[in-house]
Amino acid sequence: MYFNNMIPLIDTHLHLIYREQASYSWTNEIDEIANSDFSIEDHKKLTKSKGIGGSIFMETGVDDSSYKDEIRFVNSLKEDPDNNIIGIISSIRPENNKEFDVWLEETLEIGVVGYRRILHVMPDETSKSKIFRDNVNKIGNAGKPFDMCFLSKQLSIAFELAKSCEKTQLVLNHCGVPNIAEDEIDTWKKDIKLLSEVPNIVCKLSGLMAYCSPGTSSYDKIEPYVDCVLEYFGPKRIVWGSDWPVVNLGRGLPEWIEVTRKIFQKLTYDEAKAIAYYNAQEIYKVNL
Repeated sequence: MYFNNMIPLIDTHLHLIYREQASYSWTNEIDEIANSDFSIEDHKKLTKSKGIGGSIFMETGVDDSSYKDEIRFVNSLKEDPDNNIIGIISSIRPENNKEFDVWLEETLEIGVVGYRRILHVMPDETSKSKIFRDNVNKIGNAGKPFDMCFLSKQLSIAFELAKSCEKTQLVLNHCGVPNIAEDEIDTWKKDIKLLSEVPNIVCKLSGLMAYCSPGTSSYDKIEPYVDCVLEYFGPKRIVWGSDWPVVNLGRGLPEWIEVTRKIFQKLTYDEAKAIAYYNAQEIYKVNL
């Protein structure tokens, strides 16, 4: 549609990698991102004239010793308006009461817009504890959303967490990480439908190109998964994210933006606008 390229995107899932500032052990075995930095300057060059209206930094899964340093450093980058970082989603440890409270207070003071704990690298029991769930509810009481990062096989755990934290806005990362490489859709589809029935969950349209087999990522390959998310959550409960630089496991960020524009062709202007930026503004309390 004619309006497609006119709609600005809020990227709710921008990672940055500065190896002199933090440690990123998880990247060591991923050839596409191992050993390299991915800076805000790199991102600006890559996305120039691509319609990114603003980006929310998403904590990058740094080693435990670095997660606070990462946020303090990115906050210094955010102070430069030319970097177009309009918000920060911080890592946090809800399973650790003392550490949680101190870090929550510090990050609220610097104005982070949300929090995340990557849970697929943790024991399944982590998010089932009363301490964890009470602290996620503290995040909601502070008026902030909590991003959930689970693998598709763990979506029943995501459902349990959501039902225990009904006052907290939850954001399901990467459409629940479907196993697109092996064309596994039936179980994922049932789980996504169940999650969509929990009103405090929204879905992040991100990551899908990286979950295809190497060299196979395309609009056609991910379309059945996108269609499920659109059907079950609806455009009013979906936000968009790049997952840069992990998106390089697919065909890279410029290609993902083009695929996103193609997805928008299925939608009305208001529906496309909602996914592109409006929902992100409402959930993360940011502005273009």
